[in-house]
Amino acid sequence: MQPMRENDAMHTQPRRLHRIIQQGLIYSLLLAVAILGLGGVGFWLIDPRIETLSDGLWLAFTTAATVGFGDVVPSTHASRAFSVLVVLLGLAVLSLVTASLSALFVEKEVEAEERQIEKDLMHEIRQLRREVADLRQDIQARDKPTH
Repeated sequence: MQPMRENDAMHTQPRRLHRIIQQGLIYSLLLAVAILGLGGVGFWLIDPRIETLSDGLWLAFTTAATVGFGDVVPSTHASRAFSVLVVLLGLAVLSLVTASLSALFVEKEVEAEERQIEKDLMHEIRQLRREVADLRQDIQARDKPTH
């Protein structure tokens, strides 16, 4: 088995980071769906004015998103207290989704910068190798005995 070259390691890390960020976004979205689903069921069970599950889901969505259109509202103290929980969870999950999306965009910019830095370094290394080769030739030419 060959040892991993430094160049391979530099390319593996961004792919791994990208995969982790994508998984974080997927988990955040799944968490959002779960919270909205549980919130909808909760409103449907707690509030007597919420007659259908779809109304409960709509109330959970408008509450979690802090939109509050007013067409469906919590009517009991228990459902109002539950709505506070849904708002807090909704804000937390919205923050997670936003952070995951931002990380994807920032990661792409950082990756492009890293590629440019790598190109510049490789160019510098090639120049240094040429200079070293030229110096080696100069030294060999000086060291040759002249008859």
